[in-house]
Amino acid sequence: MTGRRLAVVSAGLSRPSTTRLLADRLGEAASAALEDAGLGVDLQVVELRDLAHQVTDNLLTGFPAPPLRAAIDTVVRADGVVAVSPIFAASYSGLFKSFFDVLDADALAGTPVLLGATGGTERHSLALEHALRPLFAYLRAVTVPTAVYAATSDFGTAEAGGLDERIGRAAGELATLVAGRPPGPPPVPSVDPTPFAELLAR
Repeated sequence: MTGRRLAVVSAGLSRPSTTRLLADRLGEAASAALEDAGLGVDLQVVELRDLAHQVTDNLLTGFPAPPLRAAIDTVVRADGVVAVSPIFAASYSGLFKSFFDVLDADALAGTPVLLGATGGTERHSLALEHALRPLFAYLRAVTVPTAVYAATSDFGTAEAGGLDERIGRAAGELATLVAGRPPGPPPVPSVDPTPFAELLAR
């Protein structure tokens, strides 16, 4: 069975978080859609909360710590990406943006991406279109037509069936794009970078 790699990026700040919950549901739905198409799936989750300090250090020094380097490799070598951010002040979170800022400008070119976001109310749903989609257009990723926004009221209520439908539709669109691409090259073992202090000592 030919395999595909999916990377799920969650920028939730709390634990547990609705952002991570939505990210997991999108990743699982996309994996199921690929398996239905006869493709094996290697699903990996990048939890940005655990990398927040390393992302900041990378922005300041230009050198990613090994865990951040591994997370970056997971995302840029994936055949498809699910990217989910909480919405603050009508846009993605600073942590979400900072992580994608440390990627090379061409790292996601041509990569299928499913966009997701969470927020307290439905009022923030358009942030997917005026904030997240332009960001990934700049990165030249191929975003799927259906983006998924989940308000707090979408979880655990009788109306949650609408969220299930959106998740299924978006996951199917991502799976179609991923299945239509040849699988990417196998992962290259990461090499620990030279510590910054050692570079300065030279």
